[in-house]
Amino acid sequence: MSVNASTFYASLDAPVLKKFKYWQIRTIIGSMIGYAMYYFVRKNLSIAMPAMQSELGITKVQLGLFLTLHGLMYGVSKFANGFIGDRVNARYFMVIGLVLCAFCNIAFGFSSAVMAFGVLWVLNGWFQGMGFPPSARLLTHWVPPSELATKMSWWNASHSIGAGLVVIICGYVVSWGWEWCFYVPSAIALMGAIFLWFILRDTPRSVGLPEIEMAGAKKTGEKEDSKEYRKFLSKMVFRNPNIWYISIGNFFVYAMRYAILDWGPTLLKEWKGISIAHAGWMVAGFEFAGIAGMLTAGWATDKFFGGRGPRVCVICMLMATFFMSLFWGLDSPPVWLATMILMAAGFCIYGPQALVGIAAANMATKRAAATAGGFTGLFGYGSGLLSGVGLGLVAQKYGWGYGVASLIGIGVLGAIAFIFAWPAKAHGYETDETEDIKYEVG
Repeated sequence: MSVNASTFYASLDAPVLKKFKYWQIRTIIGSMIGYAMYYFVRKNLSIAMPAMQSELGITKVQLGLFLTLHGLMYGVSKFANGFIGDRVNARYFMVIGLVLCAFCNIAFGFSSAVMAFGVLWVLNGWFQGMGFPPSARLLTHWVPPSELATKMSWWNASHSIGAGLVVIICGYVVSWGWEWCFYVPSAIALMGAIFLWFILRDTPRSVGLPEIEMAGAKKTGEKEDSKEYRKFLSKMVFRNPNIWYISIGNFFVYAMRYAILDWGPTLLKEWKGISIAHAGWMVAGFEFAGIAGMLTAGWATDKFFGGRGPRVCVICMLMATFFMSLFWGLDSPPVWLATMILMAAGFCIYGPQALVGIAAANMATKRAAATAGGFTGLFGYGSGLLSGVGLGLVAQKYGWGYGVASLIGIGVLGAIAFIFAWPAKAHGYETDETEDIKYEVG
């Protein structure tokens, strides 16, 4: 049986426990701020897009292609860097990635050719994949599995904090020129990288603290045998059907989420006639409501569902689909009502967005957490085929009404995918590494 949080904490002497709690909180907050900074140099493009269309003559299809290729590259990078992230110092990895993302954004702002935009945004997608794997490594080494859903839900607020703040900031600086949507966030991200360098460390062992050792998990610090480790990854990640189910569900979660986050300012400006500054606040509202959604979903997962995140994902996806149906079906609602509906959708969609990573980390155990997170991310960012160029094509050819309608079908398909993972166990720490993985029902 795995060691739960209270048992682990009780095993520590008072001074050691105090130090562990200090570093645990410091690590969670530091990685939250760091990952929010990644969003500053990822989701700034959405505010710049309307100005780039009018000033540079770039079409929705071209912009959608940027989003799609960026997402695909990010998914591949997150997956590939997951292997690296399980093996290297999280502090170095996260800082280097953020600095490289900032440099790509600065170069993007100085560019004017469509080809240069595409190359730089795809390159940025690769460096963005260096953000989550070290975060997954940090959290699974510093937080016991019985607390992971709640504490990682708090950490996941970094997504909404970063994305929400950057669309607000860029909604104002875009009046100076679309280029400033890249210069200002890059400067903030570089300052964030300096902060990370001083605030983060790697595992508890790196600061002289005991590791959280779980039954069935290999002891931290033991030498990895490459053949044995590949077998472990195959069993816990690639041949784990529940990892596949939640990964497919993640595809549809990200399709709905990024459709609103990437295209929201353009959609609201063109479909509803809302100013870009106000549209930025509305999309930020979607993101900030998502923070409450994540925290609620994480709390409910631990409190009522025994850590079984996929069950909460089913409920959240059905509710998100309902609110997107309202947004699509109401003819010319007042701005306040449209904002409230978007916020309700954000509250619901960010539950699965947070829980997929938590479920993957717990199912694969801390030994393969970054790899499992990268695998689910590969599916999540592959959704750019739908939310990027796919939605851009639909909007350009048929209008935004059809574009929003397509999100309803996406929500239904996501709920179905998570239903298949309903029987999954909460975590994989009790799995005997010499036997096949077994799942309990109920």
